[in-house]
Amino acid sequence: MEKDTQPDSVSSVLKVFGILEALAEQKEIGITDLAQRLMMSKSTTYRFLQTMKTLGFVSQQGESDKYGLTLKLFELGAKSLEYVDLISLADKEMRVISEQTNEALHLGALDGTEIVYLHKIDSGYNLRMQSRIGRRNPLYSTAIGKVLLSDYSDAEVQKVLQPVEFVKHTAKTLENVEQLQQALLQVRSQHYAEDNEEQEPGLRCIAAPIYNRFGRIIAGLSISLPTIRFEEDKLQHLVGLLQQAGKNISEQLGFHDYPSTTTDK
Repeated sequence: MEKDTQPDSVSSVLKVFGILEALAEQKEIGITDLAQRLMMSKSTTYRFLQTMKTLGFVSQQGESDKYGLTLKLFELGAKSLEYVDLISLADKEMRVISEQTNEALHLGALDGTEIVYLHKIDSGYNLRMQSRIGRRNPLYSTAIGKVLLSDYSDAEVQKVLQPVEFVKHTAKTLENVEQLQQALLQVRSQHYAEDNEEQEPGLRCIAAPIYNRFGRIIAGLSISLPTIRFEEDKLQHLVGLLQQAGKNISEQLGFHDYPSTTTDK
């Protein structure tokens, strides 16, 4: 494996996964045995192990040269499975709301400094929001983005958005982190967020949180409709539908302390 003709980057990836597979098959293994098993030099094996140790994927057993896997890979796999379950669970709830409202529904999650849409159900109307699964939007100008950020402290919000330029998509778009943090105070209090023509002119969005079993917000569920179809006196009804759906999904993910919803009042 040391003398392969693969490009360096590809060769390094192969070596990393070779080490992971070897450690997965044997609880603890020393550098000499691991290097022989993978046909790598001890110095190369050591460098890879130290890097993987720094990243948290590998642990060293005391002062010995024995190495083993940490639970970080398990955590990554669990997160992946959680999103698979999340989409399936959310789809059922979204279809219930869709049948009642005929409006567009989206499921979104945080990815870096943006939201990414994991699932959607289109509106039955001709005039509707244009979107696609995998599309990304800013956190600061979307209802789902605000819901996701509401789970963070002000310091964490500052850190997440530090590299982000606040672009004025419309006249109503928030202009900076300070304005956003003020908006998040209300989101945390009412347990839902709004985008009132902040991302697109003529478009109103409302979103509610979805929690994982640890009580952290992992996604937002939103309904989007043109302002010409939005009626202010129907706001709490739409919020109630979203929060009830969020509660149902969260409970199936193992969280049973969803904040009081409008349907509970």
